[in-house]
Amino acid sequence: MKIALAQTMIAFEEYDINLKKATELIQKASDEKADLIVFPEMSFTGFSMNTKKTCLYGKNTCKEIQTLSKENKIHIGFGWVKLSENNLAENHYSIASPQGEIIYDFIKIHPFSYSGEDKLFIKGNTIKNINIEDHIISSLICYDLRFPECFRIASQEASLIIVPANWPSKRKIHWNTLLAARAIENQVYILGVNCVGIQNNIKYTGNSGLWTPIGKKIFDCGEEENLLIFDIFNYIESYRESFPTYRDKRIDLYSEFYNNIK
Repeated sequence: MKIALAQTMIAFEEYDINLKKATELIQKASDEKADLIVFPEMSFTGFSMNTKKTCLYGKNTCKEIQTLSKENKIHIGFGWVKLSENNLAENHYSIASPQGEIIYDFIKIHPFSYSGEDKLFIKGNTIKNINIEDHIISSLICYDLRFPECFRIASQEASLIIVPANWPSKRKIHWNTLLAARAIENQVYILGVNCVGIQNNIKYTGNSGLWTPIGKKIFDCGEEENLLIFDIFNYIESYRESFPTYRDKRIDLYSEFYNNIK
C-alpha cells in the first residue's frame, strides 16, 4: 500500500485556506498513485476550542472530502468536529473511499482534560477498523496515544494504527517515545500524523512518520511542512510468529486486575 503523509501547517480556524491546501496535496498524492492520504487531527481548523465555529465548518467537511476522494480516486483520512446531541462536540477522524463514501469514522476516546477539552467534547466509546489494500487500519487521536490499553485492543485486528494529532513541540520527546512504544508493544505499524507551525500561540514541530513493529522510525517528515509518500508492506503476521511476544498477552487477567481496582 502506498501512503501519502500530509504534515501540514494549519492556519488556525481558517477552514477555506486549509481545505484549499489539502485539495492541492490530495491531487499531488493521487498523481503519485497513493492509495491513502492522511491529514492531522482537526485537519482544516487546527486544535480549536471554539466548538461553535468548528462544528459549523464540520457540517460541510465530509461532503467536500467525499467529493475530493471520488474526483481523485484516493482514500482520504481527515479530522473534523461535529455537534453532538447534548450540545457538546465530537472530535472525529474519518476515511473517505475513492468511491466517495465515508467508510470509517472514529471519535476521540480521551479528550485532553489538561487543556479543558473534556468540558467541550464528549468521550468516544468505540474502536473501529477498516480494510484498505489488505491492511486492517484503525486510528486513535492525539491524547489517546498516552493510553496503551486502546492500542492493545485496536491491534487485535489492525496491522496499521494511525495517530492523527496536534501535538505541541514542548512534548515532542513524548510523541516520539510513545509512538515507538505503541509499535513495539503491539507489533504493528504506527503512523503518527502531526502538524507544524504556530496555532493560537502554541508551537507544533511535526515529527510525523512511520514506526515499524520493531519500533524503528523509517519515514520521517522532519519539522517542516511536508508531503511524504511511501510504501508499506504487511508482514505483521509473520513478524509476530518469528518473535511471538504478542501471543503472550493476558487480556482476561488484565481485565480482572482492572475490575479489582478500588
